[in-house]
Amino acid sequence: MPPIAFPARPQPVPSPFAYSLGGLLDLLLPARCAGCGTGRSQLCPACRHALTAARPGPTALPWVHAAARYADPVRQLLIAHKERGALRLADPLGEALAQAVRSALGPRAGQAPLLLVPMPSTRAAVRARGHDPTLRLAGAAARALRRAGLDARAAPLLRHVRPVADQSGLSAPERRRNLHGALTVLPRAHRRLTGRQPVLVDDLVTTGASLAEAARALAAAGLPPRAAATVAAAVPHRPDRTPPACGGRGGRLSPGR
Repeated sequence: MPPIAFPARPQPVPSPFAYSLGGLLDLLLPARCAGCGTGRSQLCPACRHALTAARPGPTALPWVHAAARYADPVRQLLIAHKERGALRLADPLGEALAQAVRSALGPRAGQAPLLLVPMPSTRAAVRARGHDPTLRLAGAAARALRRAGLDARAAPLLRHVRPVADQSGLSAPERRRNLHGALTVLPRAHRRLTGRQPVLVDDLVTTGASLAEAARALAAAGLPPRAAATVAAAVPHRPDRTPPACGGRGGRLSPGR
């Protein structure tokens, strides 16, 4: 089982004004809550509470912390942001992600400046959606962490080097084989970021195979991540387990099973 641990030209980062049609409508027209479909705002108080009231903690993969379970209304909020261009949800989702980052790092959160490294989207996916949802969430989480007094920034260090098969329907071992070697770190992009604690971030963790490949790529470039954090987890939380120190210089994270 392979261990886990992102071209000369960086992936294009979408402009803040490159809204999809859904994003424009979201800004111009009142909308029902994306989580429960009621009310006259995109995020009602009850769904905001469901997103932020959960206690972030380790998932079944102890090195990955999540803010909430992948169940409604959190599931609907993530889908609305990612696939329907509900861009105003980036801030509350980013706040939840920031909580998961702090949970993942524990007392180490303030020991060094933080670098949030989002899972990369393919160029085709960015074009189809009109934005890069994970990069947007990473930026929102970094802002939330700065408001809390932490030195944090987000940087898209990873890119795909080869196409991968559709992950749906694949088992966890098949996903790891499918993704192994698919990511690399942008050349020279990380040199100015030396001294920051890398933390992998994503909207969702299922088997952990994608985060495992991202961690491998970062470690191979001399930037082993200290932990990983997501908004939601599709695997059961394991709050009884203390996450091990992971990803120190030269260290490795264990792949999800």
